[in-house]
Parts: sequence; C-alpha cells; structure tokens
Amino acid sequence: MTVYAIIGGTGLTQLDGLTITAALNLDTPYGAPSAPVLRGEYAGREVLFLARHGHPHRIPPHQVNYRANLWALKAAGAQAIVAVNAVGGIHEAMGTGHFCVPHQAIDYTSGRAHTFYEGELEHVTHVDFSHPYDAKLREMLCAALASEGCAHSTHGIYGCTQGPRLETVAEIARMERDGCDIVGMTGMPEAVLARELALPYACLALVVNPAAGKTTALITMAEIERALDEGMGKVKSVLARVLAG
Repeated sequence: MTVYAIIGGTGLTQLDGLTITAALNLDTPYGAPSAPVLRGEYAGREVLFLARHGHPHRIPPHQVNYRANLWALKAAGAQAIVAVNAVGGIHEAMGTGHFCVPHQAIDYTSGRAHTFYEGELEHVTHVDFSHPYDAKLREMLCAALASEGCAHSTHGIYGCTQGPRLETVAEIARMERDGCDIVGMTGMPEAVLARELALPYACLALVVNPAAGKTTALITMAEIERALDEGMGKVKSVLARVLAG
C-alpha cells in the first residue's frame, strides 16, 4: 500500500485528525527540514506529514530548505507526495475559494537550491520534467474534489515567484501573457526535487486571493487568512478521500 506524504503550506501547519505515532527529527545531507516529519494514521491510512513553513509558520518561501524537506520525506518512507499550496488567482475562473490541480508550472524563482545533482558528481544527470505533476495523483485529487462538491479546475499552469513579497500588477500581467492561471511561491523547486527522487508528486492549490491587478482592492493578510480558514476544512476532506481511496 502506497505511503503518502502530505506537505502542508500556509494554513496547514498541522493536520487535524492525524493520529501521530512518531515525530522524526531527521538529519539530511542538506541540513534540517522545516519541521519534524510526523508519521501517523489519517483516514485509516499510514501517512507522513511535513509543515513546509515550520510549525508555527515561520519560514518564508525563499528560505524553505526544499532539499532537506524532500530528502527527509523519502528517508521516512514516502512513496508519493501531495503538496498543499495557497495561491493567488490569475485566470478569471480562479476566484477566491476555488481549487486548482495544476498540470504545468513555470518557475520565476532565483537563487534557490533547486537540484540534488551538483557538487562532486561522477556524471551529469538530467531528469525529464516535461510534465511536472504525476498524472495518477492528479486524477485522484480531481476525483476527490468532485466527490466533495468543491469548485475546482482539473488543469492549470502554476507560476512560482520568489517572494516573500506579493507581485506587481505588471508582473501578473506578464505571467498571464505567459499562460499562468495561478501564482504561488513554493511550488518550485519542490516539484522538481520530488522528480529527482522519483517520488510521484501533485499539487492541491487553494486560491486565497485575486492576484495583483485582478481586483481594485488592496490584497490584505486578513482577506487571505479568511480564505484559508474557510478552505482548509475542504482541503482536509479532500485529502482524507484521496487517502481512503
């Protein structure tokens, strides 16, 4: 039976309902992960959970140790990963509270440690990243969203920015021209590191605010927190259905 790992983003620093059997403080060649890897039972299944930004939420997107996080999950026995991401909506369909299961990604980040293949190598390694998200996991997430009655899109392009600041109107306009449907700050290099470790990976994105220029109002943290509070219950139901399935 597949051992799933859940990476919780903003709004999901802990997984209510997880019966914890172990908190693993794992050492990795890349330093310490964001938080202990929690092993436990959720929806009747063994599951691993890692808070991407730490618990409490304290690590900004550009300082997350993505390599340590992915390495630790693999070392703990993860066989597939579902990543939960809070994002901004660019496409008109991506309103606040909408879910997206992206099928593609564009990386706008810089300066992040984005590969395991560097340093004193015996040979150069390239991984195929044509399709960054695992098709089977994406299908499972889409089916769970439909069963839960959640408004969602089964496809989308995730644009990953550096953060921690939000984007300018001009940057979002550029991203829209590039084809991006949603914008976040943590989707990369997480996805490619999972691919390098041969871990199937998919993203469950919850839209928590309109992107810059998509509303006349200022984007406030209070607005984002309200959307997170309203959406995380649905996220947990979707995750439970995926694991039970």
